[in-house]
Amino acid sequence: MPSLLNVRGLTKRFAGLVALSDVSFELERGEILGLIGPNGAGKTTLINMISGTLSATDGDVTFDGCDLKRLPAYRRARLGIGRTFQIMRPFPGLSVLDNVAVGALFGTGGGDHNLPRARRVASEKLEFVGLAHRANQRAEALGGPDRKRLELAKALAMNPRMLLLDEVMAGLNLVEIEAVIAMIKKVRDQGISILVIEHVMKAIRSLSDRLLVLHHGEKIAEGAPEQVLRDPQVVEAYLGRRRA
Repeated sequence: MPSLLNVRGLTKRFAGLVALSDVSFELERGEILGLIGPNGAGKTTLINMISGTLSATDGDVTFDGCDLKRLPAYRRARLGIGRTFQIMRPFPGLSVLDNVAVGALFGTGGGDHNLPRARRVASEKLEFVGLAHRANQRAEALGGPDRKRLELAKALAMNPRMLLLDEVMAGLNLVEIEAVIAMIKKVRDQGISILVIEHVMKAIRSLSDRLLVLHHGEKIAEGAPEQVLRDPQVVEAYLGRRRA
């Protein structure tokens, strides 16, 4: 069966700066692919181009055989591409419940524009991520860890087939990290393919079926986690600096 996501020669230039250069990889159905690399390596730029919040300078992205090149972000979301954002900005003035209901209203297939039904979906996703007890609070009142959970609930409410996660464990303590690892594995068990950016090595080792490593906008390694994390180029470019 063909890969769910196929990225070929993806490149992004900002004036004279090359943020991403000729990156190619595939994401299989039901797979968790970890994306690692030092700050500024191009990881979020890559996710932005897959989700459609940035246009590619060169290269091609196909999702389940559909060419995404000319599709805006909302059309990609309707195909089943969900994502979280590293910088969390909940919809101000709305409750936690209604923030998540927005995802259900405008997700896969154009969403379900029945608000009561969307709120029921939102309640289910808040229960799943452990935020049900804060459903009626204003979203902007949430602290950092709970905003991470809100981001995940919003993305899941869109009924995605593929989920792009951008550092959902940043700033969490060890107990919270363990809970999120278990949560992401449950998401995959529902048949959702996942591309996850993460700096927490314990999490990335536990979660990933394969790893993809970027450095200065280029792919420097791809493969099984233990193999990739022993690669001398990866150790020098990323792991060595983190251990220093």
